[in-house]
Amino acid sequence: MAQRPTLATIRERTYKRRDAWWTVWLVDPLASRLVWLVAPWRWVTPNRLTFGAFLVGLGSAACFWQQDYTWLLAGAVLYHLSFVLDCMDGKIARLNGTGSLFGTWLDYVFDRLRVLACAVGLFGGQYLRTEDAIYPVLATLVIFVDMFRYLNALQMSKVKLTMKDRLLAAAVAAGTTNPTYVEESDEAAPAYPDADPAQAAVDVHGDFRTRFGLFVRIRNFLLRQRIRAHVFSGIEFMMFVFIIGPVIGQIVVTTVVSSVLLLAFEALLVFKLWTTTKTFNRRLAKLENSAPALV
Repeated sequence: MAQRPTLATIRERTYKRRDAWWTVWLVDPLASRLVWLVAPWRWVTPNRLTFGAFLVGLGSAACFWQQDYTWLLAGAVLYHLSFVLDCMDGKIARLNGTGSLFGTWLDYVFDRLRVLACAVGLFGGQYLRTEDAIYPVLATLVIFVDMFRYLNALQMSKVKLTMKDRLLAAAVAAGTTNPTYVEESDEAAPAYPDADPAQAAVDVHGDFRTRFGLFVRIRNFLLRQRIRAHVFSGIEFMMFVFIIGPVIGQIVVTTVVSSVLLLAFEALLVFKLWTTTKTFNRRLAKLENSAPALV
């Protein structure tokens, strides 16, 4: 059996720089201790934890299908446990260096299947109990919103990476020997003057920081707590739908409000991306115009 790491080592090597507040406050404290417990056991692999999280998620869906409040509570508890296990797989991968590209795919697919199963279990069970058509509609809404936010995040990441690569390449062509790219989450961006386009081009978030200073200050405060500014992300959405709603006995209201909040925050991300692409076009044009002409 391998040597057991300390909790401090687990936090340092496995905690993300920023994460959802639900994860930071309600999952990481438990998941890190469970990782401490199982880390020396090499048979506890990320993929097995992913599969285990999926099985527990199916158990949650089965409880939801039973319809009455006691079973709803059991389903909510199992759903949270499945998410804890789901977080553990990434921590074990980062701690032991056992992550893989296949594991990334497996985690994504099982996450989506878990949402599908729990949506069918929760809303299907309530439809059987009440015969109210609102529940199939809500099931469709939850599945749609979950897929939309994942597709939106994937495409946004692709666009941001493209902007970064093109700007750094253009900065080099304009004569900057070692350009740096100012990330969106950087609290204090270097003050690159517009007179030096080769430097100004590597920060496409400056315009947003200038126009929305209050938002940036709030975001920076949250980041110091490891909490991302997207305070109602897909994680909070799932937890409110499959945990908070069943626990407080307000499945319909919680699902509707959660869907509205998630879509509102997704709209904010789209607005930020739109602002960033406008800045990107302007910075890239300055870079290309400052590049030395080829003879």
